[in-house]
Amino acid sequence: MYDKEVVLDILTQILDAIQRIIRRSDAITRVEDFTNSPEGQEKLDGICMLIIAIGESLKNIDKMTNNELLPKYPAIDWKGVKGMRDIITHHYFDIDEEEIFWICKHQIRPLSDTISKIIEDIKEKN
Repeated sequence: MYDKEVVLDILTQILDAIQRIIRRSDAITRVEDFTNSPEGQEKLDGICMLIIAIGESLKNIDKMTNNELLPKYPAIDWKGVKGMRDIITHHYFDIDEEEIFWICKHQIRPLSDTISKIIEDIKEKN
């Protein structure tokens, strides 16, 4: 068994990071919005940092729950989310802005919904 309060804390931090990504990326309508201005580049940098934090936190949750919690929610490619953390961390200067744009526009809201569902499910079981 795992410490549900600690996992809830981490999940809440992840959800907060996701909401910050959503706010930062709302004004981004095309990839060039990340690359054509210092402000866009700062948004990209900030979003990448949050993706790193999310991936690292999900790895920690996997360790704490013996890889039993996240697989119960197969709508998300958890390996891919955690893998983005590795890609950004180890190959930062090779980041594909198009991939980050795609994540922001197509994958971050479903991740938010799933994290919210996990939090709700854990709270119901307490």
